[in-house]
Amino acid sequence: MTLKPLFGAALGLVTLASLVHPASAESMRARPKAVVELFTSQGCAQCPPADALLTSLAEADDVVALAYHVDYWDYVGWEDTFGNEDFSDRQRAYAKSWGSSRIYTPQMVVNGAKGVVGSRRNEVHGAIDGASLPLAVEIARDGDMLKVAIPPDTGLDNAVVWMVTYLDRADVTIEKGENAGKAMVYTQVVTGRQALGMWESDSGADLKLPLPEMLSAGSTGIAVIVQQERNGLPGPILGAATYER
Repeated sequence: MTLKPLFGAALGLVTLASLVHPASAESMRARPKAVVELFTSQGCAQCPPADALLTSLAEADDVVALAYHVDYWDYVGWEDTFGNEDFSDRQRAYAKSWGSSRIYTPQMVVNGAKGVVGSRRNEVHGAIDGASLPLAVEIARDGDMLKVAIPPDTGLDNAVVWMVTYLDRADVTIEKGENAGKAMVYTQVVTGRQALGMWESDSGADLKLPLPEMLSAGSTGIAVIVQQERNGLPGPILGAATYER
């Protein structure tokens, strides 16, 4: 799978300016307290419990759950149908930002700040229970457009606004590798990721995005994530919201 822009020429429709709240639009999910990113692989024998845990986390109104399928397990004999080198690089970037060179699966990263073994339920819930996101991100649908409003907050540093598309469910029968013979159900599978622009702490941001182009290629959901960077590496996540069709 090749990671490519979520929408091409339509990116010109995105505006980042002072806050304008969406009007006459359908409200989306409640404000989350945690973004949980699972780094997983269909070729990893220890990953199915973490995949199942992510599915249960996605059912909570206050959690944004995303599954990034990495490609570094493909050598075992089964090529992950959703694996992507860019997702492996994202995991490596997290490790580097924490002063480590070690990556592993399954790993869950909570709010861009804490990594835990993704199959250790108590550790995962402990990290989520103590989590919070300081910045509100409002998403609403208005016809074929998605409106996103992010208020200013001068107590925070500037950050990047990301859009991540995902597939809410995929059924995969694994024929080779460590999980050979298993029929797996995967959820919240990331299909694409793209930076939209900057959120500036003194002015906030207002985005207007075309839904038909954003949800092309079989994706069923969108997460808008505001995340700081440190020396070009991923830092804390400040806020997030999702839309699902």
